[in-house]
Amino acid sequence: MPKKEVDVVLVALSTPILVGVYENGKLIEQIESQERSSDALPLIYKDLLQKYDVKTFIYANGPGSFMSIKVAYIFLKSLSILKDIPLKSVDAFYFNGGKPIKAIGKLHFVKIQDKIETQKLDAVEKSAFELPKILQKEDFSEETAPMYGIAAV
Repeated sequence: MPKKEVDVVLVALSTPILVGVYENGKLIEQIESQERSSDALPLIYKDLLQKYDVKTFIYANGPGSFMSIKVAYIFLKSLSILKDIPLKSVDAFYFNGGKPIKAIGKLHFVKIQDKIETQKLDAVEKSAFELPKILQKEDFSEETAPMYGIAAV
């Protein structure tokens, strides 16, 4: 029996890690993990690659946790090369309704029109990342390098 052709989306910027499996642009499976990206991703993707014919990897390339972005990028870029599966990206605001994303202290990443910058915010509504029910493939970029947003401290 042939495997379903799917696209796989990863949001690994905070806990929980979210992985969405999309068939014809529709979410058919969602996986959440409370574990560290470096521990969870190899196991999750091993299962996904056995179960599905993955056509595209997509990930949230930032802004957010430096380490989470770096681990996700290195993992998916390596897998993309090894399996000859295209990698695409989108900024993290795609998955949280455009709400501020914590950087450090009171500093938050905000997206104003198409520009991402940092602002000091005293009170911020807590927002969680969510996988969309439907993917719009034109929303994703071929430019997959991590977007850290601020210099490492």
